[in-house]
Amino acid sequence: MMSKRQHGDRQWLFAPYLLVAPVLLYYTMFWLHPVGTALVGSFQDAEAHFTFANYLTIFRDPVFPRALLNTCAIVAVSVTLEFVVAFGLALLISKRFAGAGLFLALALIPMALPPVAVGAIWSSGLASYGWLNSLLTRAGLLEGTEKIAFLGGGAGRAIVVIVLIDAWQVIPFMMIILLAGMQNLQCELREAGYVFGGTPWRVLRSITIPLLRPTIQTAVLLRLISAVQIWLIIVMLYGFRTVPVLLEEVMFYQEQLTGPEHRRVALAYAVLVAGVVSAIAVAYIRLSTRRDRSTYAAA
Repeated sequence: MMSKRQHGDRQWLFAPYLLVAPVLLYYTMFWLHPVGTALVGSFQDAEAHFTFANYLTIFRDPVFPRALLNTCAIVAVSVTLEFVVAFGLALLISKRFAGAGLFLALALIPMALPPVAVGAIWSSGLASYGWLNSLLTRAGLLEGTEKIAFLGGGAGRAIVVIVLIDAWQVIPFMMIILLAGMQNLQCELREAGYVFGGTPWRVLRSITIPLLRPTIQTAVLLRLISAVQIWLIIVMLYGFRTVPVLLEEVMFYQEQLTGPEHRRVALAYAVLVAGVVSAIAVAYIRLSTRRDRSTYAAA
C-alpha cells in the first residue's frame, strides 16, 4: 500500500499542470483555435476544398515581390539604425549626468503614442502645408511659398521617411531594454577593466557588450518581429500599395477588396507573414546560440 507521504508526493506531481491549465486553456481558445482556423482557411476554396490557389494568387501578384523587398529593406535598415542609436543613448543615460532623468522622460513620449497617433502627427507634419514646412519657413530656412515635398519622390525616399518615423517611435523602446540591462551589470567588472589599463572602447567591447549579450538579443529579436509588422503608418502616410509591405497586403485584401475569395487570400498572406516572423525568430536564436557556443569554446 502507498504511504501518506508517497500519496502526498504523487499529488504534488500534478500541481504544476493544474497551475498552468488556465493559461493553456486561454491560449487554446484565443490563440491556437484562431491560428488553426486561419491556416485551414488559407488552403480552402469557395467549396471548402483543399487548394493552393490562394497562395498562387499571392505569388503571381506583381506587387508581392515589391512588398517582400520593401519589408526586408525596412527591417534591415530600421533595426540596425534603431539599435545603434538606442545603444548609444543607453550608454549616455547610464552615466547619470545632470538632466538625464528629464531627457529619459522626454525620450519616452514617442513610445507611449499609439501607431494611429504617430501616423496622424507625421501625415499632418509632412504634408506640403504641414507644420514641418511651416516651422522651416518661420525659421527662415524656406523662402516665400517654397515647400518641401517630404512625401514625394520614389519608393527609396518613402522608405527613408518610414524608417525615420519608425525610429523616432521605437528607439525609446530599445533604449529602455538596453538601459535596464546596463543597470544590472556589476560595476566592479568594468572598474577592473580600467584598473588593468583598458581604454573605454576596450572595456565596452570586451566587458560591457559580452555581458549585455542576452539583453541585446532580446531587444533585437523583439524589434525584428515588430519591424515585419509595420503597415499602419505607411498606409496613413501614403495609402495602400504606394509603398507595399507584407502586412499591408493582408489588410489590402481584407478591407479594400470585397468578396470571400479575397478574404481567403488575406488569410494566406497572414499565414505567410507569420511564417516569415517565425523564421526570423528561429534563425536569430540559432545564430545567437551558435555564436555563444563558439565564444565559450574559445574561452
